[in-house]
Amino acid sequence: MKIMRTPDGRFDNLPGFPWPPRYTSVKDNDGTDIRIHYVDEGPRDAAPILLMHGNPSWAYLYRHMIPGLLATGRRVIAVDLVGCGRSDKPATKSDYTLARHYDWMGKWLTQMDLTDITLFCQDWGGTIGLYLVAQHPERFARVIASNTGLPLGEGESDVMKMWVGMMHEATAFPWEIFEGGMQRKLSEGELEAYRAPFASTEYEAGIIQFPVLIAVQPDNLGAPLNRDAWAKLARFDKPFLTLFGDLDPVARGWDKRAQAHIRGAAGQKHHNIPAANHFIQEDAPDELLAHIIPFLDVN
Repeated sequence: MKIMRTPDGRFDNLPGFPWPPRYTSVKDNDGTDIRIHYVDEGPRDAAPILLMHGNPSWAYLYRHMIPGLLATGRRVIAVDLVGCGRSDKPATKSDYTLARHYDWMGKWLTQMDLTDITLFCQDWGGTIGLYLVAQHPERFARVIASNTGLPLGEGESDVMKMWVGMMHEATAFPWEIFEGGMQRKLSEGELEAYRAPFASTEYEAGIIQFPVLIAVQPDNLGAPLNRDAWAKLARFDKPFLTLFGDLDPVARGWDKRAQAHIRGAAGQKHHNIPAANHFIQEDAPDELLAHIIPFLDVN
């Protein structure tokens, strides 16, 4: 497997993102070493909050939330999915499968040996993160799911069919779609920071392939993996909170489905944020913290 690694200089002087990079390498089943990047701040012996991002973002998405979470005295870890951020980027779209994403991040989780985790996850960070919860429930103390879901191969909407079809043939990521997923307007520096991991379209194979891996079609190879995880999540009895944006068209309705299905969601103070779109961390970071921190304290 050929690996692309973004030059470090692309990440110099990012606005609002002072934290140094840290890395752990995992081995793909074909023997390739893949380096995974993460931010890791706060006391090493404190209970960790694990922040998982979606497509096409990276740990930079959490820059407004990390300081407030650190102020709780906890360890805060924001990891970059493979193909994103400062993590390594397999060079070919066919290198990316849902099973591989699950395997890569599962290996990272166990090598980090994290326990007593609070997971905050959004978009693909939720799909992959919730799979990790299903496979390693003993490592997680609580979960906060935001604008995410676990597709079960139950069929696709016309919009999703168009999106997947378009990206199946794409050779570059349509960045205007990303900006359309938030209400606030990014500064030029912030937009450059989001695009920093992708020195050219050669680095974009992973973010182009992500839509193709959404397991909405009944014959999608990832659907059986997700159905198995969904069945296991029903038994997850630790606190499970949903914080969704009312303006998000991507995961609309999945919060109610999770609340009815996952045992630990019962009795929690689930909340919807009226003015937040899909990238809720950009639109409503302070409101998210206002719900996350009491959830940590009560549970």
